[in-house]
Amino acid sequence: MRRRRSQMESLEETSGERPSRPGKQPLPKAILVLGATSAIAQAWMRLLAPQGASFFLVARNAAHLDSVAKDLVTRGAEAVHVETADLDDTAGHVALLEGAAAALENLDCAFIAHGVLGDQAAGERDFAVASASLQTNFLSTVSLVTWLANYFATQHRGRLVVISSVAGDRGRKSNYIYGAAKAGLNAFLDGVRNRLDREGVQVLTVRPGFVATPMTAHLPQGPLFATADDVAQDILRAIEHRRDVLYTPWFWRWIMALIRIIPEWKFKKMDL
Repeated sequence: MRRRRSQMESLEETSGERPSRPGKQPLPKAILVLGATSAIAQAWMRLLAPQGASFFLVARNAAHLDSVAKDLVTRGAEAVHVETADLDDTAGHVALLEGAAAALENLDCAFIAHGVLGDQAAGERDFAVASASLQTNFLSTVSLVTWLANYFATQHRGRLVVISSVAGDRGRKSNYIYGAAKAGLNAFLDGVRNRLDREGVQVLTVRPGFVATPMTAHLPQGPLFATADDVAQDILRAIEHRRDVLYTPWFWRWIMALIRIIPEWKFKKMDL
């Protein structure tokens, strides 16, 4: 089931991307956000709304989606469109994405932020649970990126920003189902980037560590946790500087580098 409405009609035609600042890429103006109720997506959109960006927001929770849309309008967004959809339903992706491109007249950027941690213990016992996690965290994103990659390749420009996770850097007993989905996603995005860079399209893989969001509220909050606002700032800087892979906060690059070099004979005895 999907529901679409215009939260605010655009008062004038968008004029493409903002003029570039020295040493930086221009900010996107026509933005599709999939998983728009995620804390990271909301924080990132709040940075762009005052710049007069236009948004097409997609999420499952209609009431939450409306609240996010109204906040963006208040902060200065040029136009906001919303559509409720279950992104696990890959059969509906083509119509959804075509509708978003038509509503915004063109897409400068697609930001994919939907996902679930899932239940590792239940997934170990029941393949159906594991499969559902893989569908949400990997296959649904592959479906979305496939269409978006072709769209941006035709335009010879655009930004494709996808939230992955440091969990994909090495499988650990505490979350290897979620980590497997993110590992597959990272490899898939590597290939898409290799294909699209020569077409002028940026593909940014965002690999956050622990972020204080509703999805991680059940976990003990420690010094390695970042805020969604901090992560959003890092993502915006990575877009402006046309980065390929972003570890956020920055220290996760080195934490994961250390974890990856632990010999397997030792790693398999560790509680991680």
